[in-house]
Amino acid sequence: MAAMAIILNLETATTNCSVSISNDDKVVVLQENNAANYSHSEQLHVFIKEALKEASLSFSDLDAVAISKGPGSYTGLRIGVSAAKGLCFSLDLPLISIPTLQSMAHQVQLEPGEMVIPVLDARRMEVYSCVYDNNYQEIRETRAEVINEASFADYVSGKKVYVLGSGAEKCRGALQHPNFVFNDSVVPSSKQMASIAFEKFKSNQFEDVAYFEPYYLKDFVLQQKKKKN
Repeated sequence: MAAMAIILNLETATTNCSVSISNDDKVVVLQENNAANYSHSEQLHVFIKEALKEASLSFSDLDAVAISKGPGSYTGLRIGVSAAKGLCFSLDLPLISIPTLQSMAHQVQLEPGEMVIPVLDARRMEVYSCVYDNNYQEIRETRAEVINEASFADYVSGKKVYVLGSGAEKCRGALQHPNFVFNDSVVPSSKQMASIAFEKFKSNQFEDVAYFEPYYLKDFVLQQKKKKN
């Protein structure tokens, strides 16, 4: 029988400061607070200690730490990744990284043929987005993109396409196809990280703790240079 895995999951990519502890792929404790202002620096370590206490566990019981790697808030990601790396170094634990948009996709139940597009608000009409099929497999890579009426047109001809997250309201104004279903109330949560983290744990998909960095999608910002006259 395979050994069980106790995993600490940290999600700080957006305003939701979220901590969960999972036993294999099941969440046993969830601590989170979605505040309008970023409070991760004050709350994250408190939530970690409270979650361990509620689960009647100590740091020594953990088998791995999973972190939401982005895209998202630069400051939020830095705080979460720094905390995760610190725990992994001090406790000699493996680090698991999970794309923020991937765990968001798991917040909707999909029928065969349906798709989900998690979208996080970026700047102006820009969003961070990724496209997943009904098995939550990535069918188009994560991008930072400007939303217009042609966005995601390749994916909407069949069944419903769920557009989830803080960027959904921008999309609602531009995307007119009746198959789009919008929900701007979805925020990334450590709750949906558990099953993904356990699959990575079983297959030893770990990060190099020393060199791991959040996924900022910085390149998109660097491309916005003023044209020379």
